[in-house]
Amino acid sequence: MKMLRLAVTTAALLLFFEAAALAQTTLRIGLAEDPDVLDPSLSRTYVGRIVFSAVCDKLFDIDEKLNIVPQLALSHETSADRKAMTIKLRPGVKFQDGEALDAEAAKFSIERHMTFPGSFRKSELANVDHVEVVDPLTIKLVLKTPYAPLIAQLTDRAGMMVSPKAAKEEGDKFGLHPVCAGPYKFVERVQQDRMVFEKFNDYWNKDNVFVDKIVYLPIVDATVRLANLKSGGLDLIERVLATDMKDVRSDPNLVLSTAPELGYLGLTINIKNDKNKGALSQSEKVRQALDFSIDREALNQVVFNGEFTPGNQWISPQHPYYQTAFPVRPRDIEKAKALLREAGVTPPVTVDMMVPKGSENEAVAQVIQSMAAEAGFDLKIRVIEFATSFKDATAGNFQVFQINWSGRIDPDGNSYVFLHSGAPQNDGGYSNPEADKLMEGARLIADPAERKAIYEKLTGIVLNDEPIIYLYHRKWLIAHIKKLEGYRQMPDGLVRVVGLKFK
Repeated sequence: MKMLRLAVTTAALLLFFEAAALAQTTLRIGLAEDPDVLDPSLSRTYVGRIVFSAVCDKLFDIDEKLNIVPQLALSHETSADRKAMTIKLRPGVKFQDGEALDAEAAKFSIERHMTFPGSFRKSELANVDHVEVVDPLTIKLVLKTPYAPLIAQLTDRAGMMVSPKAAKEEGDKFGLHPVCAGPYKFVERVQQDRMVFEKFNDYWNKDNVFVDKIVYLPIVDATVRLANLKSGGLDLIERVLATDMKDVRSDPNLVLSTAPELGYLGLTINIKNDKNKGALSQSEKVRQALDFSIDREALNQVVFNGEFTPGNQWISPQHPYYQTAFPVRPRDIEKAKALLREAGVTPPVTVDMMVPKGSENEAVAQVIQSMAAEAGFDLKIRVIEFATSFKDATAGNFQVFQINWSGRIDPDGNSYVFLHSGAPQNDGGYSNPEADKLMEGARLIADPAERKAIYEKLTGIVLNDEPIIYLYHRKWLIAHIKKLEGYRQMPDGLVRVVGLKFK
């Protein structure tokens, strides 16, 4: 009888542990692309930022109304001369390897963003001269000059804290095993297949983390993503097609969340690095002609059912820094043809157009191709895998690069990194000394009215030079199953997982 009771008890324990294992929750998120490297210093993709939101907390974050709120920091104070920012860190924070996030670690992270070879954060923190440790939980960023966008930069990858121990051990391989101070820790990544993260039990805000595991699944085809959501293979998907909004809203088992994006879709022109010295790279009149050939509102209606916002600047018409003195110009084929004649160019103008794979991206390219043909352009669409497109862009292997930018809350974040001479994401090599001075000057000014006046001058220059042809501003379209509660749609389009739970 004693052995029987022991066997029954053992069986009961096994059933208990099996039930506990089954009770573990897994959130499956469908992504529109496979991210680039999971290193906040080296990453440059929007989809990577979605993954980082579960792994790498930042010094500051934003809320639904674009207010800057504390995250790993508790507070900040700017000096009277605006040349220093003192940041108080949250006590008791640990990295996912158990190391403490203190002032020395924060100093290390910021300096790594500033100095690591290939870092895309260098220009974002270019005005930081050095970082000082004030006390174990306080750092001071000493600036070369006043820098208005600094706090906004620290709400994104420049504000992400990485484990000094892991970063030193891994070096340039850190992105293969990222260790940060976020709610979930890295488990595995299989390129083009999945990324797996599990709950970090020592997370500073662990009482608001309710899901045990997150699996990110890159599924480029938006129709397939939605089908997986409907069938139960996914719990949440990002970037629903605008043409599928009605379908999602009519499904009683799904919820659609939307918000206007902070960024834009544009055509980046390879001006400096075009190996073939095509007409687009040689003349702003040819670039203007391409612009005049495009009907932005028709593009919006055909591809997006009119749901998006046509635009011609790096910020949308709803943004307080939008320059109303430069409204979207209507399509004008005759003007486009005249500009080609003035530039001494004989049609057809053949152009290599690099487009990241994806049904919506390809549809946009095809509509533009058709419109531009009427003005004398022969756009050769080259569809390419998303992460590979950035390698080609960096290498200058394109003439036109059709690419979205997810956007930042400060206008500097949508302009400087793409337009300033030598900036890390200035893939087309655009350089205009007057534009550089204006962008540098806007960083020094705190008063919004004065900054807007500077950006008005910059807008005039950029719309003449056309290094980027801005086309429209998306809505973030995120869908999830109704059983998933607590989702909040933010203007930056990121999927924040803290607070999410299943009914």
